[in-house]
Amino acid sequence: MAGQHQARRRFGQNFLQDDRVIQQIIAVTGVLPNDTVVEIGPGQGALTRELIPLCQRLIVIELDRDLAATLRTELGNQLQLIEDDALRVDLSDLADQGYRLLGNLPYNISTPLLFHFFAHLSAWRDAHVMLQKEVAQRITAPVGSSNYSRLTVMTQFYVNAELLLEVPPESFYPAPKVTSAVVRLTPRQLLLEQPLQQQEFAALVKTAFAQRRKTLANNLRGVLTRAAIEQAGIDPGRRPQTLSVEDFVSLLNVKHAGCSE
Repeated sequence: MAGQHQARRRFGQNFLQDDRVIQQIIAVTGVLPNDTVVEIGPGQGALTRELIPLCQRLIVIELDRDLAATLRTELGNQLQLIEDDALRVDLSDLADQGYRLLGNLPYNISTPLLFHFFAHLSAWRDAHVMLQKEVAQRITAPVGSSNYSRLTVMTQFYVNAELLLEVPPESFYPAPKVTSAVVRLTPRQLLLEQPLQQQEFAALVKTAFAQRRKTLANNLRGVLTRAAIEQAGIDPGRRPQTLSVEDFVSLLNVKHAGCSE
């Protein structure tokens, strides 16, 4: 089936065609008979066909009109097809809360898609997504590691992220130039629940990571004094990649308490 559709670069299409990997993904996802599953970018339906008999309800979101037409013709009576850009779909309005997200995310929009998922965090129970390995390593990185970054902090603010398995380029058609990885995302209890607080948190993290080789005192100059950073229980001489999500929340709380410059 892989040869029937010309992959479109503008959609970032790489179609999974490795049956072994498909079964591994199904296994780690652990879909149950009463689950509702939302698949992002089903493509030619390699995962879709495996999911249909496993879950109670399957919703797929596909932007490519040709692929959507094929899915509608071949599988239309077994799933709900939404022909749209996943970034524009209201994920809170798809199904009852607690559905499972699954998808081979286009690498060119994988980060915006992740944050679109996070904007609808209460709607889904977990997500199993295929990403570029480099991105997967960054969002799952432990504090203080070389991969720990602003993206890590912002991802782990919303979810617990776990790298489950790596997928080689030859598992796709056409083969990408990079190795891929499947990651499990599980929503966590938010330390800041209000959207405005979350925006302030994102701005603080961005400023702190502006120059990752510089200290917090340098990067946050004009935002927090050294004394304020110390009041949060953090050494101003530390670098941003050594701070946990909770540490950044503490810094924001001190800022709110009026200890900023």
